[in-house]
Amino acid sequence: MRIPRLALIAGALASVLFAGTAHAATASAPAFKPVLANNPIYKTGELGLETCEEPKVLTGSADEVKGYMDVVLDCLNAAWEPKIRKAGFAFSKPSFQVVTKVGAATGCGKYPAGALALYCSLNKKISLLVQPALVEEQSDMLLLVTVAHEYGHHVQQLTGMFKGLTRYNGKNEAKVLDELRRFELQAECLSGAFIGDVWHSLGRRQTEFDFLVKGGGSGAGLGAIGVNVEDWGSKTHGKPTTVGRWLKRGFDTESAGGCNTFKAPKSQVI
Repeated sequence: MRIPRLALIAGALASVLFAGTAHAATASAPAFKPVLANNPIYKTGELGLETCEEPKVLTGSADEVKGYMDVVLDCLNAAWEPKIRKAGFAFSKPSFQVVTKVGAATGCGKYPAGALALYCSLNKKISLLVQPALVEEQSDMLLLVTVAHEYGHHVQQLTGMFKGLTRYNGKNEAKVLDELRRFELQAECLSGAFIGDVWHSLGRRQTEFDFLVKGGGSGAGLGAIGVNVEDWGSKTHGKPTTVGRWLKRGFDTESAGGCNTFKAPKSQVI
């Protein structure tokens, strides 16, 4: 059993936010723009896909990971399209690429070191770096939760949430970090909602998911590739225990309605 990964940089948001990025300060949630706190997506109910035939990943080669993403993204599109449309938004599929080295073009700058994957809202593309940390064990759920997390950012893009984020102006770091952390925790929760919806079709054991929750969700172990959690990951994505709690909340509720981090007290988004 590997050492649990420690930090999530899977949804780095690249150049989109810090020129827009998200910390916190008192017990209750501050007021956020309606597109964040009162988005119609929260009222669309449980996902109803229920079935996704998750491919096996045995070697972790680029071709194998690409084939995996093809199938899982089809499932994610089928699960979320009805909800996006029900909420009154236009739906489009994200594009994706599998890259084999840091520095590849993403549409939001070069692929950064220390990231498992990222979503660029400028071109609606998910980029995923093939590396051993993704497939350390055949039963590892990191690849699934990472792809679903990045798709969570696509849901946020389609529902106008990216435009509701506060841009960094050199003086509002605490506000920007708080928003970004809620944004990332929400993407993790949306990932959990999808996994919970299709769980019984995956043929996985509950202990596999529980292990991921305890390890910090899609950030369950980026310490293995040299990420310093305290310096960066927890400020922008939340502590591993917080990430795990929101992943499980999505899993339990199977809906975007359980993922309104913008109404959560600050104690739940640290």
